[in-house]
Amino acid sequence: MRSKLPHTGTTIFSEMSGLAAEHKAINLSQGFPNFEPDQALRDRVQYHMNHGKNQYAPMAGVLELRQKISQKIQNLYDVVYDPSDEINVTAGGTQAIFTAISAFVFPGDEVIVIEPAFDCYHPAIELIGAKVVSYEMSSPDFKVDWDEVEKLMTSKTSMIIINTPHNPTGSILRDSDMKALISITLNKDIIILSDEVYEHLIYDNEQHCSILAYPALRSKSIAVFSFGKTFHCTGWKIGYTVMSSALMKEFRKVHQFNVFSVNSFVQHGIADYLADSQTYLSLPDFYQEKRDLLSKYIQNSKFKLIPSKGSYFILADYSQISDLPDTEFAKWLTIKNQLACIPISVFYQSKKQEKLVRFCFAKTEDVLHKAGEIIQSIV
Repeated sequence: MRSKLPHTGTTIFSEMSGLAAEHKAINLSQGFPNFEPDQALRDRVQYHMNHGKNQYAPMAGVLELRQKISQKIQNLYDVVYDPSDEINVTAGGTQAIFTAISAFVFPGDEVIVIEPAFDCYHPAIELIGAKVVSYEMSSPDFKVDWDEVEKLMTSKTSMIIINTPHNPTGSILRDSDMKALISITLNKDIIILSDEVYEHLIYDNEQHCSILAYPALRSKSIAVFSFGKTFHCTGWKIGYTVMSSALMKEFRKVHQFNVFSVNSFVQHGIADYLADSQTYLSLPDFYQEKRDLLSKYIQNSKFKLIPSKGSYFILADYSQISDLPDTEFAKWLTIKNQLACIPISVFYQSKKQEKLVRFCFAKTEDVLHKAGEIIQSIV
Protein backbone atom coordinates (compact mmCIF):
# COMPACT_ATOMS: atom_id res chain seq x y z
CA MET A 1 0.00 0.00 0.00
CA ARG A 2 1.29 3.47 -0.87
CA SER A 3 1.62 6.10 1.86
CA LYS A 4 1.37 9.87 1.46
CA LEU A 5 3.43 10.27 4.65
CA PRO A 6 5.85 7.34 4.50
CA HIS A 7 8.21 8.76 7.10
CA THR A 8 5.53 9.75 9.61
CA GLY A 9 4.74 7.55 12.59
CA THR A 10 3.18 8.09 16.00
CA THR A 11 3.88 11.60 17.27
CA ILE A 12 6.47 12.11 19.98
CA PHE A 13 3.68 13.55 22.17
CA SER A 14 1.71 10.32 22.12
CA GLU A 15 4.89 8.29 22.58
CA MET A 16 6.11 10.22 25.62
CA SER A 17 2.67 10.42 27.23
CA GLY A 18 2.30 6.67 26.76
CA LEU A 19 5.72 6.10 28.30
CA ALA A 20 4.80 8.40 31.20
CA ALA A 21 1.63 6.40 31.88
CA GLU A 22 3.49 3.09 31.66
CA HIS A 23 6.13 4.16 34.18
CA LYS A 24 3.85 6.27 36.38
CA ALA A 25 5.93 9.35 35.61
CA ILE A 26 4.97 12.99 36.12
CA ASN A 27 3.93 14.07 32.64
CA LEU A 28 5.43 17.43 31.64
CA SER A 29 5.67 16.28 28.03
CA GLN A 30 2.40 16.79 26.17
CA GLY A 31 1.13 20.37 26.28
CA PHE A 32 -2.11 20.30 28.24
CA PRO A 33 -3.13 21.59 31.69
CA ASN A 34 -3.85 19.14 34.50
CA PHE A 35 -6.51 21.48 35.90
CA GLU A 36 -10.06 22.23 34.82
CA PRO A 37 -11.43 25.24 32.93
CA ASP A 38 -13.11 27.95 34.97
CA GLN A 39 -16.39 26.76 36.47
CA ALA A 40 -18.12 29.84 35.07
CA LEU A 41 -17.16 28.78 31.53
CA ARG A 42 -18.26 25.20 32.11
CA ASP A 43 -21.58 26.47 33.47
CA ARG A 44 -22.24 28.56 30.34
CA VAL A 45 -21.36 25.65 28.05
CA GLN A 46 -23.62 23.30 29.99
CA TYR A 47 -26.40 25.89 29.98
CA HIS A 48 -26.41 26.08 26.20
CA MET A 49 -26.15 22.30 25.82
CA ASN A 50 -29.25 22.00 28.03
CA HIS A 51 -31.11 24.76 26.18
CA GLY A 52 -31.17 23.54 22.63
CA LYS A 53 -27.78 24.49 21.14
CA ASN A 54 -27.04 20.96 19.95
CA GLN A 55 -27.45 21.10 16.18
CA TYR A 56 -25.14 22.37 13.45
CA ALA A 57 -23.68 25.82 13.98
CA PRO A 58 -23.24 28.12 10.98
CA MET A 59 -20.27 27.10 8.84
CA ALA A 60 -18.33 30.23 9.81
CA GLY A 61 -19.16 29.90 13.48
CA VAL A 62 -21.85 31.24 15.81
CA LEU A 63 -22.30 34.93 14.98
CA GLU A 64 -22.35 36.04 18.62
CA LEU A 65 -18.95 34.42 19.13
CA ARG A 66 -17.49 35.98 16.00
CA GLN A 67 -18.75 39.37 17.18
CA LYS A 68 -17.08 38.89 20.57
CA ILE A 69 -13.85 37.87 18.83
CA SER A 70 -13.97 40.98 16.67
CA GLN A 71 -14.40 43.18 19.74
CA LYS A 72 -11.56 41.37 21.49
CA ILE A 73 -9.23 41.96 18.53
CA GLN A 74 -10.18 45.63 18.41
CA ASN A 75 -9.52 46.06 22.12
CA LEU A 76 -6.16 44.31 21.96
CA TYR A 77 -4.72 45.38 18.61
CA ASP A 78 -6.72 48.47 17.62
CA VAL A 79 -7.90 46.99 14.34
CA VAL A 80 -11.39 46.03 13.19
CA TYR A 81 -12.06 42.68 11.53
CA ASP A 82 -15.54 42.03 10.16
CA PRO A 83 -17.24 39.13 11.98
CA SER A 84 -19.15 38.16 8.85
CA ASP A 85 -16.33 37.56 6.39
CA GLU A 86 -12.99 37.93 8.19
CA ILE A 87 -13.35 35.64 11.24
CA ASN A 88 -14.01 31.89 11.23
CA VAL A 89 -14.39 29.52 14.16
CA THR A 90 -12.41 26.29 13.74
CA ALA A 91 -12.04 22.89 15.39
CA GLY A 92 -8.88 23.98 17.15
CA GLY A 93 -5.73 25.66 15.91
CA THR A 94 -4.46 22.57 14.09
CA GLN A 95 -7.53 22.39 11.87
CA ALA A 96 -7.19 26.08 11.03
CA ILE A 97 -3.52 25.57 10.10
CA PHE A 98 -4.24 22.48 8.01
CA THR A 99 -7.12 24.19 6.21
CA ALA A 100 -5.07 27.33 5.51
CA ILE A 101 -2.22 25.29 4.02
CA SER A 102 -4.70 23.26 1.97
CA ALA A 103 -6.36 26.42 0.64
CA PHE A 104 -3.31 28.46 -0.29
CA VAL A 105 -0.42 26.08 -0.99
CA PHE A 106 -0.22 24.23 -4.30
CA PRO A 107 1.76 21.18 -5.45
CA GLY A 108 5.32 22.24 -6.24
CA ASP A 109 5.19 25.31 -4.00
CA GLU A 110 7.71 26.00 -1.28
CA VAL A 111 6.77 26.90 2.29
CA ILE A 112 9.33 28.44 4.64
CA VAL A 113 9.01 27.02 8.15
CA ILE A 114 10.92 28.51 11.07
CA GLU A 115 12.27 25.68 13.18
CA PRO A 116 12.08 24.17 15.71
CA ALA A 117 8.47 23.95 14.61
CA PHE A 118 5.29 22.37 15.94
CA ASP A 119 4.83 18.99 14.30
CA CYS A 120 1.59 19.64 12.40
CA TYR A 121 3.13 22.05 9.86
CA HIS A 122 5.32 19.69 7.86
CA PRO A 123 2.79 16.87 7.20
CA ALA A 124 0.16 19.34 5.99
CA ILE A 125 2.64 20.83 3.52
CA GLU A 126 3.80 17.43 2.34
CA LEU A 127 0.24 16.17 1.83
CA ILE A 128 -0.33 19.02 -0.61
CA GLY A 129 2.72 17.99 -2.59
CA ALA A 130 4.68 21.11 -1.62
CA LYS A 131 8.21 21.40 -0.24
CA VAL A 132 9.21 22.43 3.29
CA VAL A 133 12.10 24.91 3.31
CA SER A 134 13.52 25.09 6.82
CA TYR A 135 15.09 28.03 8.59
CA GLU A 136 16.72 26.83 11.80
CA MET A 137 16.85 28.95 14.94
CA SER A 138 19.53 28.08 17.47
CA SER A 139 19.88 27.92 21.23
CA PRO A 140 19.95 29.77 23.52
CA ASP A 141 18.36 32.88 21.98
CA PHE A 142 16.21 31.32 19.26
CA LYS A 143 16.15 34.53 17.27
CA VAL A 144 15.30 34.85 13.58
CA ASP A 145 17.82 36.32 11.15
CA TRP A 146 15.40 37.71 8.59
CA ASP A 147 18.14 38.35 6.05
CA GLU A 148 18.79 34.60 6.07
CA VAL A 149 15.07 33.90 5.75
CA GLU A 150 14.94 36.20 2.74
CA LYS A 151 17.75 34.20 1.10
CA LEU A 152 15.51 31.13 1.26
CA MET A 153 12.74 32.81 -0.71
CA THR A 154 12.32 31.84 -4.36
CA SER A 155 9.72 32.27 -7.07
CA LYS A 156 8.12 29.10 -5.69
CA THR A 157 7.68 30.42 -2.14
CA SER A 158 3.96 30.72 -1.47
CA MET A 159 3.86 30.83 2.34
CA ILE A 160 5.93 31.58 5.42
CA ILE A 161 4.81 30.08 8.74
CA ILE A 162 5.63 31.95 11.95
CA ASN A 163 4.74 31.11 15.54
CA THR A 164 4.68 33.56 18.45
CA PRO A 165 4.78 32.95 21.39
CA HIS A 166 6.77 29.99 20.19
CA ASN A 167 6.30 26.30 20.79
CA PRO A 168 8.62 24.65 21.78
CA THR A 169 11.19 27.33 22.69
CA GLY A 170 9.14 29.91 24.61
CA SER A 171 10.69 32.69 22.51
CA ILE A 172 8.63 35.56 21.07
CA LEU A 173 8.70 37.76 17.99
CA ARG A 174 9.00 41.46 18.68
CA ASP A 175 8.07 44.58 16.73
CA SER A 176 11.45 44.58 14.99
CA ASP A 177 10.78 41.05 13.75
CA MET A 178 7.40 41.98 12.33
CA LYS A 179 8.86 45.02 10.57
CA ALA A 180 11.59 42.85 9.08
CA LEU A 181 8.92 40.41 7.89
CA ILE A 182 7.08 43.30 6.24
CA SER A 183 10.29 44.34 4.51
CA ILE A 184 11.21 40.95 3.05
CA THR A 185 7.68 40.18 1.82
CA LEU A 186 6.96 43.61 0.37
CA ASN A 187 5.46 43.35 -3.13
CA LYS A 188 5.72 39.56 -3.02
CA ASP A 189 2.77 37.19 -3.43
CA ILE A 190 3.48 35.29 -0.21
CA ILE A 191 0.96 34.35 2.48
CA ILE A 192 2.06 34.69 6.12
CA LEU A 193 0.49 32.03 8.34
CA SER A 194 0.87 33.20 11.94
CA ASP A 195 0.31 30.60 14.66
CA GLU A 196 -0.64 32.68 17.72
CA VAL A 197 -2.38 30.09 19.87
CA TYR A 198 -0.42 31.24 22.96
CA GLU A 199 -1.16 34.95 22.44
CA HIS A 200 -2.12 35.54 26.10
CA LEU A 201 0.65 33.44 27.60
CA ILE A 202 3.40 36.06 27.53
CA TYR A 203 5.57 37.17 30.44
CA ASP A 204 7.87 39.77 31.99
CA ASN A 205 5.67 42.64 30.77
CA GLU A 206 6.40 41.77 27.15
CA GLN A 207 3.76 42.57 24.54
CA HIS A 208 2.35 40.07 22.08
CA CYS A 209 3.10 41.33 18.56
CA SER A 210 0.18 39.90 16.63
CA ILE A 211 0.35 39.95 12.88
CA LEU A 212 -3.14 41.49 13.01
CA ALA A 213 -1.67 44.73 14.37
CA TYR A 214 0.37 45.40 11.20
CA PRO A 215 -1.69 46.94 8.35
CA ALA A 216 1.08 46.29 5.82
CA LEU A 217 0.59 42.55 6.35
CA ARG A 218 -3.21 42.50 6.50
CA SER A 219 -3.85 41.51 2.88
CA LYS A 220 -1.45 38.55 3.07
CA SER A 221 -1.75 37.35 6.67
CA ILE A 222 -3.68 34.53 8.34
CA ALA A 223 -3.70 34.46 12.14
CA VAL A 224 -4.65 31.34 14.11
CA PHE A 225 -5.82 31.30 17.74
CA SER A 226 -6.96 28.67 20.24
CA PHE A 227 -9.62 28.86 22.94
CA GLY A 228 -8.38 25.47 24.10
CA LYS A 229 -4.97 26.92 24.98
CA THR A 230 -6.42 30.16 26.36
CA PHE A 231 -9.12 28.69 28.59
CA HIS A 232 -7.47 25.41 29.69
CA CYS A 233 -9.80 23.21 27.63
CA THR A 234 -7.62 21.63 24.96
CA GLY A 235 -9.98 18.67 24.67
CA TRP A 236 -12.76 20.89 23.38
CA LYS A 237 -10.80 21.50 20.16
CA ILE A 238 -12.04 24.97 19.40
CA GLY A 239 -10.18 27.96 17.97
CA TYR A 240 -10.54 30.57 15.30
CA THR A 241 -8.74 32.18 12.40
CA VAL A 242 -8.67 35.77 11.19
CA MET A 243 -7.82 37.10 7.73
CA SER A 244 -8.94 39.50 5.02
CA SER A 245 -12.24 38.81 3.28
CA ALA A 246 -10.43 37.91 0.04
CA LEU A 247 -8.40 35.24 1.83
CA MET A 248 -11.37 34.09 3.88
CA LYS A 249 -13.36 33.38 0.73
CA GLU A 250 -10.77 30.78 -0.26
CA PHE A 251 -10.28 29.47 3.28
CA ARG A 252 -14.00 28.72 3.65
CA LYS A 253 -14.07 26.78 0.39
CA VAL A 254 -11.88 24.20 2.10
CA HIS A 255 -13.23 24.59 5.63
CA GLN A 256 -16.79 23.74 4.58
CA PHE A 257 -15.68 20.35 3.25
CA ASN A 258 -13.23 19.70 6.07
CA VAL A 259 -15.26 20.01 9.28
CA PHE A 260 -18.02 22.35 8.01
CA SER A 261 -18.80 23.65 11.49
CA VAL A 262 -17.74 23.44 15.13
CA ASN A 263 -19.85 22.22 18.08
CA SER A 264 -22.62 24.69 18.83
CA PHE A 265 -23.02 24.75 22.60
CA VAL A 266 -19.32 25.34 23.28
CA GLN A 267 -19.34 28.31 20.91
CA HIS A 268 -22.31 29.85 22.67
CA GLY A 269 -20.72 29.24 26.07
CA ILE A 270 -17.44 30.89 25.08
CA ALA A 271 -19.32 33.83 23.58
CA ASP A 272 -20.91 34.45 26.97
CA TYR A 273 -17.61 33.97 28.80
CA LEU A 274 -15.75 36.49 26.62
CA ALA A 275 -17.93 39.29 27.98
CA ASP A 276 -15.39 39.57 30.82
CA SER A 277 -11.99 40.45 29.33
CA GLN A 278 -10.23 39.51 32.57
CA THR A 279 -10.79 35.87 31.65
CA TYR A 280 -7.84 36.22 29.27
CA LEU A 281 -6.06 39.40 30.42
CA SER A 282 -5.24 37.74 33.74
CA LEU A 283 -3.45 34.81 32.11
CA PRO A 284 0.11 36.25 31.98
CA ASP A 285 0.24 36.57 35.78
CA PHE A 286 -1.42 33.19 36.26
CA TYR A 287 1.09 31.32 34.11
CA GLN A 288 4.13 33.40 35.00
CA GLU A 289 3.86 32.16 38.58
CA LYS A 290 4.01 28.59 37.28
CA ARG A 291 6.90 29.39 34.95
CA ASP A 292 8.85 31.04 37.76
CA LEU A 293 8.24 28.13 40.11
CA LEU A 294 9.62 25.53 37.69
CA SER A 295 12.41 27.90 36.59
CA LYS A 296 13.79 28.12 40.13
CA TYR A 297 14.07 24.37 40.37
CA ILE A 298 15.85 24.19 37.00
CA GLN A 299 18.23 26.99 37.98
CA ASN A 300 19.15 25.09 41.15
CA SER A 301 19.93 21.90 39.25
CA LYS A 302 22.50 20.58 36.79
CA PHE A 303 20.19 21.57 33.96
CA LYS A 304 20.76 24.94 32.32
CA LEU A 305 17.63 27.05 32.03
CA ILE A 306 16.64 28.57 28.67
CA PRO A 307 14.35 31.47 29.70
CA SER A 308 10.76 31.34 28.44
CA LYS A 309 9.08 34.57 27.38
CA GLY A 310 5.82 32.96 26.29
CA SER A 311 3.74 29.78 25.82
CA TYR A 312 3.51 27.28 28.67
CA PHE A 313 6.77 25.57 27.83
CA ILE A 314 10.30 25.97 29.08
CA LEU A 315 13.52 24.47 27.75
CA ALA A 316 16.40 23.00 29.71
CA ASP A 317 19.90 22.13 28.53
CA TYR A 318 21.04 18.76 29.94
CA SER A 319 24.59 18.80 28.51
CA GLN A 320 26.13 18.77 32.00
CA ILE A 321 24.15 15.63 32.87
CA SER A 322 24.39 13.31 29.89
CA ASP A 323 25.87 12.78 26.43
CA LEU A 324 22.79 10.90 25.25
CA PRO A 325 20.89 12.18 22.20
CA ASP A 326 17.85 14.13 23.37
CA THR A 327 15.24 11.47 22.52
CA GLU A 328 17.17 8.84 24.43
CA PHE A 329 17.68 11.25 27.32
CA ALA A 330 13.96 12.03 27.44
CA LYS A 331 13.16 8.31 27.59
CA TRP A 332 15.79 7.79 30.30
CA LEU A 333 14.37 10.68 32.33
CA THR A 334 10.89 9.17 32.05
CA ILE A 335 11.79 5.56 32.80
CA LYS A 336 14.50 6.01 35.42
CA ASN A 337 13.39 9.24 37.08
CA GLN A 338 9.61 9.24 36.49
CA LEU A 339 9.58 12.64 34.76
CA ALA A 340 8.41 12.93 31.15
CA CYS A 341 9.53 15.68 28.78
CA ILE A 342 9.85 16.23 25.03
CA PRO A 343 13.16 16.18 23.10
CA ILE A 344 13.69 19.23 20.90
CA SER A 345 15.33 17.49 17.93
CA VAL A 346 11.90 16.20 16.84
CA PHE A 347 10.90 19.79 16.02
CA TYR A 348 13.68 20.11 13.42
CA GLN A 349 13.51 18.53 9.98
CA SER A 350 17.25 17.89 10.27
CA LYS A 351 16.83 16.37 13.79
CA LYS A 352 19.31 18.98 15.04
CA GLN A 353 20.86 18.03 18.37
CA GLU A 354 21.38 20.74 21.01
CA LYS A 355 20.84 18.61 24.11
CA LEU A 356 17.59 20.35 24.97
CA VAL A 357 14.31 19.06 26.38
CA ARG A 358 10.95 20.80 26.78
CA PHE A 359 8.90 20.85 29.97
CA CYS A 360 5.25 21.93 30.12
CA PHE A 361 4.45 24.05 33.18
CA ALA A 362 0.67 24.18 32.70
CA LYS A 363 0.29 22.13 35.85
CA THR A 364 -0.86 22.62 39.42
CA GLU A 365 1.73 23.74 41.97
CA ASP A 366 1.94 20.35 43.68
CA VAL A 367 2.86 18.69 40.39
CA LEU A 368 5.44 21.38 39.59
CA HIS A 369 6.99 20.97 43.04
CA LYS A 370 7.28 17.20 42.60
CA ALA A 371 8.72 17.63 39.12
CA GLY A 372 11.13 20.27 40.37
CA GLU A 373 12.38 17.99 43.14
CA ILE A 374 13.13 15.31 40.56
CA ILE A 375 14.95 17.85 38.38
CA GLN A 376 17.09 18.94 41.31
CA SER A 377 17.88 15.34 42.28
CA ILE A 378 19.49 14.45 38.95
CA VAL A 379 23.29 14.51 39.07
